[in-house]
Formats: sequence, structure tokens, C-alpha cells
Amino acid sequence: MDRITNRFLLSTRRLSVNLVTYPKGHRVRRHNDPVADGSYYKLNFVVIKPAEGGVFETDRAIFSLFNRVVLFRPDLYDHSVSTIKRGKRVLLSIALHAPWGSADQQ
Repeated sequence: MDRITNRFLLSTRRLSVNLVTYPKGHRVRRHNDPVADGSYYKLNFVVIKPAEGGVFETDRAIFSLFNRVVLFRPDLYDHSVSTIKRGKRVLLSIALHAPWGSADQQ
């Protein structure tokens, strides 16, 4: 199985922008991304959708447009990606670690 490639386009203390390529055979197991303080938001754009598989799922999305543009709270809700069976999944991911709120607030 090929490796995931993760290009860091921007990285600051509160904001990161990554271009991530997930190859055939890869999946992301169900998990969440806890933070010690504040709130964590992710805005994901699927640039290239796999021919088969690679479906993103989350317990709750703030916004989803055809499951290609998704805004969600990875600190509060479990999320996963099914196994990519054909093709690859390329994702532009913008992550914001906001200083306000906490992981137990919705």
C-alpha cells in the first residue's frame, strides 16, 4: 500500500492548511481529535474523489455540501473514512484551533 502524503501549505499556532493524498487501500478508523483547551474546527474540501470507497462519515457536521465540502468539529464528534477501493482521495483541509469554548461545549 502506498503512503499518505501530507503537504503543509500553512502552519501557525491556531491555523493549518494541508493538502493530503490518501492512496488506494487506505482508510481512517473512527476516532475524534481531542484538544486540551478551546475548540477545534475542520473545513475539508475533497479535491479528488476516489472512484470507489473513501467515504467520509461523521456523527455530526456543521455544514456538508455533497460530502465534498464539510465543516465539522473533530474534537467533539467521531469521524472516519471508508477504505479506498479504487483511485485516490485528495483533500484540502483547513483546521482552526479556536481559543474560545471548550471540548465539552457544543
